[in-house]
This record gives sequence, C-alpha cells and structure tokens, in this order.
Amino acid sequence: MASKRQQGEYIKSNKKKRKTNNCEETVELCSVVRDENVKRAVKDAWSQKSHYTHGDLELDCQPFPHCVIKNFIQSENFLDNLQTELLTLNFHSKSNDLYKFKQSDDLRKRTEPHIAGLRSALFSQFRLWLEEVLGVKLEPTVDVSCAKYQYTDILLCHDDELEGRRVAFILYLVPPWLSSDGGSLDLYTTDAHFQPQSIVKSLVPSWNTLVLFEVSPISFHQVSEVLSQDKCRLSLSGWFHGPSLERPPRHIEALVSRSEHLPRDETLLLEWINPLYLDISYQEQIQDEFEESSEIQLKDFFREEKFQQVCAALQSAEIQWTRKGPANKRCYEAACLDTLPECVSACWELLCSEAFFLLLSNFTGLRLHYLCPADDDDNDDGDETKDKEKKESSKKDGNATGSSNETSKESEPSTPTCCGELRRWSHGSYTLLHDAEAARAEYALDLILPFNCAGWQSEFGGSTCYIANEEDEELLTIYPEDNSLALVYRDKETLKFVKHVNHRSNSDSSTGAFYDFSFVYYE
Repeated sequence: MASKRQQGEYIKSNKKKRKTNNCEETVELCSVVRDENVKRAVKDAWSQKSHYTHGDLELDCQPFPHCVIKNFIQSENFLDNLQTELLTLNFHSKSNDLYKFKQSDDLRKRTEPHIAGLRSALFSQFRLWLEEVLGVKLEPTVDVSCAKYQYTDILLCHDDELEGRRVAFILYLVPPWLSSDGGSLDLYTTDAHFQPQSIVKSLVPSWNTLVLFEVSPISFHQVSEVLSQDKCRLSLSGWFHGPSLERPPRHIEALVSRSEHLPRDETLLLEWINPLYLDISYQEQIQDEFEESSEIQLKDFFREEKFQQVCAALQSAEIQWTRKGPANKRCYEAACLDTLPECVSACWELLCSEAFFLLLSNFTGLRLHYLCPADDDDNDDGDETKDKEKKESSKKDGNATGSSNETSKESEPSTPTCCGELRRWSHGSYTLLHDAEAARAEYALDLILPFNCAGWQSEFGGSTCYIANEEDEELLTIYPEDNSLALVYRDKETLKFVKHVNHRSNSDSSTGAFYDFSFVYYE
C-alpha cells in the first residue's frame, strides 16, 4: 500500500510539472534563425524564388523551394539526450506500396523532457519564424513523429500533399553518413503535367540538420533506399499546417489500348503448353478451384523446352527496354515489341491468340470467347441470387476478388479484349497505387507469367500484391516463380501493386533481374 501511495504522489507531481512546463528541457535554436536580417533575406528570396545562403542556412528554389539549416540545435548535450529518448520509444514496422520503415507513435503528447522541449520549440518559436518567412498564418497543430530507416528501407516518390499540410520538415539525428549509404532525400523536377520527371538533387542526411520545404503540386521527393547494413537513419519529421496551395487539376493518363484476340488456332497451344493443362477434365478441376477462390497458379505451365528457350532469349541484347514512369506511379522496364526475338514474339502471340482466350475461358468460366456460354445461359434467377451471396461471402472471407461468376449489367455482350506488357524487374523497380487507377478499376482477369526467377527470394521484393481499395491489408500476394502462370480475377474494389525490388536482389544467389508477361483480359 505504501508503494501505491508513493506512486500516486509521483503521478500528481508529474501532472503539476506538465502544467508549469517544468518537465520540458529548454532548447536554443541556431543563431541564423534568431537573426532578424537573415529572416528578412530568406523571406525576400523565398518570395522571389531565388537562391540565398548565410552561414549554416541555405535556401534553394530548384527544383522547388527548400531550405537546409545545419547545426539547427545549439546544444550537443541536448541532442544526445534527445536521441537517447527517441531510441527508447516503441517503433512499429510500416510497409505498403509506398514505403518500408519503422515509425514511432505520434510525439504530440510525449512527456520526455527533450522530446517535449524540441516539440515546443518547433511548433511555437520556429513556427513563428516560418510564418514571417512565408507570409502565411500557420496553425499550432503538432504533427511530428520519429522514423528509423535501416537496410533496404525506403519511401518512394510522392508530393506530401494532404489537406492542411503547408510545410514539411525533417531533422536528422544520424551517425556520419555517406551518399553511398543511401537514405538521401531526392528531389524531382516535374513536367508540363506536374508529374515527377527526374531526380536533380539529393540531400545526404547529416547530424543536426533540418530540411524543410513547402508542400505543393510539384514537391515530389523520395527517401532513397538505405544501402548501409549497419547504420540507422534516425529522424524527426512532420508538417506545419496551414492553408494549402492551389492545386491544378490532376493529370489523367491516356488509357492503355486494348486489342481483340489474334486469329490463331489450337496448334499454338499444342506447341507451347504442358499437355496436362489441355486435358478437358483437368480444365474442369481448375475451373472449380478458380471459381471458389478467384485465383489460381498453374505450375510448369509451358513445355520445359519452350520455357527455357524464352528464358535464354529474354537476356538477348537485341531487346530494347523502355523505362516506364512517372515515378509517383511506376518504375520498371517494358520491352519494345518490335525488337523481340522470334520465340519471345511467338510467346506474345500465344497469349493474345483466340485459342488462348478460349483456354482461359475453360480455366476460369469467364466469357472470354464466344464458344463460352454466357451467364444467362447458365443461371436462372435463383442462381443469380446465389452469385450475389457468393460475392458478398468472398469479400467477407478476404478473397482477392469476389466471384468470377458475377453477371454483367450490360444489356449486350461485349467483345473480349486484352492488353499486355513484357516487363523487366531489377533493383529499384516498383509500381504504386494511385487515385486514377482506383477510379478506373473494373472487373478483369490478370495474368502473370514470370521467367528467369531462379534464386529469387521473397525478401528481394518484386511480388504482386492485391488489396481492397482504401485498405492496407494484403488480400493476396503472388511471388515470382519460374513457369508458374498466375490468374487472378479482380473486381472494381480490388487494386494491385508490385513491391519495390530492393538491394538484396543484387546478392550472389540472384541474377539481379527477372522478367514477366503481364496481361489483363476483359470480358
């Protein structure tokens, strides 16, 4: 009981300290922030979008306005204690299409003296400095957390725009850091459509350096992958909130063109495909399994000699590869079709052929060929009710996509079409989810057929992940596997992305790259 009473007294004592602010360690910011002449000069340079430097402060407006302040906090003792407090916090792994790192809980209400002291200095004293520099009233809203980036951690290209964010900041608390360690803050130029174009500046983290920039339609940046296996990129980051800058209408990319099937007969199937998958009874088993889960992987899909022939040809120097962007949506290489070796071109024709459309219909029950019966021929009203129930059930069960038997609302049958790419995945490749993709989502059958995956491990990245729109939990993950055909039927609420291929892919156990045919088929 005595122990409980002492604890209660201690808690009351803490509350009293918080009320009087005695628990905060006072922090003194660098002299350039306190210098009125420097403040006026920074304000003028920022408004004129011109370069300015004075002592430890540098303002650069290319590719967008950003300010670097070295030796931001005067006391090294304060910094050491701040770092110690931060490293004792609970960190949570954060991973999705855009990023992979560890993040602390929100620091808004932390009572550790040095964390509280810095928070107070940032969102009071320094906020007032920013208000005068920008000529904008900023809210006292505290929005700050701590992040740890370690080997292969990354934050891919984005612009930080979110309602209320006006200025982003990062304070680095890192050991001696080299550009070869990765983890730099990369700044992008933008094109005429306000889309990221290329990295033109990389800011290498350094101890006690603050970087800030105004959040805008062109403030595209990334934290490059950390390549050091023994250093931790520790930082405090957040936003000052205020009126958002006006944003132009978002650029809408042109739709990918779709094609009807090529007039090729079943001779192609006999030449290329494992005879097991051409057996009608086995196709019925595949369809039953597919209709249950809306996805399936068919291993050893091609005849072995054909598969090995394509594997070898894909590494041919005659194939021309084009980098696909922009970086806020995707980064990988796609083959120019008119440069494909003969056997690779023949494989492409197979996947576009009428015979293959019919085979996919037999695998999935989808109406991808006129010989496949329409839903109206198979389902009466009772069956349609069951289909709706199955759709709802599949969503609850976490299936990647809902039922593949859903009936079309269109009054007339449409002509089945497809679109596709031959892609090369290597270190730095990825795709991201984005608003335009969600707006255009529709029912479709995805096909992925990888090549040259020997030695490829799941930890390298490059896996295709399916998630429900506006959800983080992965419904389905498809890992690259040689000669394994993946089929996934997705509905309008299901999106996909390919995870960033990280530095581990350059290990001795891997060729450093793999390839895949990626097709989408529409009923």
